[in-house]
Amino acid sequence: MEQSIQFQDIIKSSFFDMDFTSALSIGEIFSVLILTFLMGIYIFFIYRKTFQGVLYTQTYNVSLVMVSLVTSLVIMTISSNFVLSLGMVGALSIVRFRTAIKDSMDIVFMFWAISIGIANGAGFFKLSFSGLIVVSIALLILTNFKSRSSPYLLIVNYVDNNQKHGEEILNYLKDNLQYAVIKSKTVKNGNAELAIEVRLKDNDHKIIDYLSTLDYVGHSTLVSYNGDYVS
Repeated sequence: MEQSIQFQDIIKSSFFDMDFTSALSIGEIFSVLILTFLMGIYIFFIYRKTFQGVLYTQTYNVSLVMVSLVTSLVIMTISSNFVLSLGMVGALSIVRFRTAIKDSMDIVFMFWAISIGIANGAGFFKLSFSGLIVVSIALLILTNFKSRSSPYLLIVNYVDNNQKHGEEILNYLKDNLQYAVIKSKTVKNGNAELAIEVRLKDNDHKIIDYLSTLDYVGHSTLVSYNGDYVS
């Protein structure tokens, strides 16, 4: 019994009686929030500058700024009050985010905004500023770097009675394009349709003009494709 009381006294004196609340002045709180807001605005403009998705969404870009601010508030609360942080961890564990993010780059920006909020809330301003600069430079370089031209889908409808016209079309494409691979071929009643993935040289669209001059070609369509949509 005596050992049990002594153990409880140790726990009480070393944990429950401690003052876990560190003094955060109003000036320090506003300084962190203003700095986080400015960094969030910087992420806002970088996202708009480097966006290459299907449709730019203003609300998602604004949410990046708000996420960094809210995250910094959460981290300041956790770092200033240990007891309250335990309750906050339990409260946040029941939150479920069901918004689907289709573009992988949107996930990168979301994590970037969260990391800025965490670093600023914990007081690691040098870390957040360094990460802000390095990540933004990497994004600007990588989004403007293109090793190959954009892919296109070429659809050619032609008459293929002697089964040689398709080979002539494919040989012409291989000789004049960077890349040409058949994705599908449909033949019905002497007519054929080819779907070919192609990559143009310097975005030269003259192949459509050439194919339209061939007597056995009914029509040809060139469709751009970026992985999410066709246009």
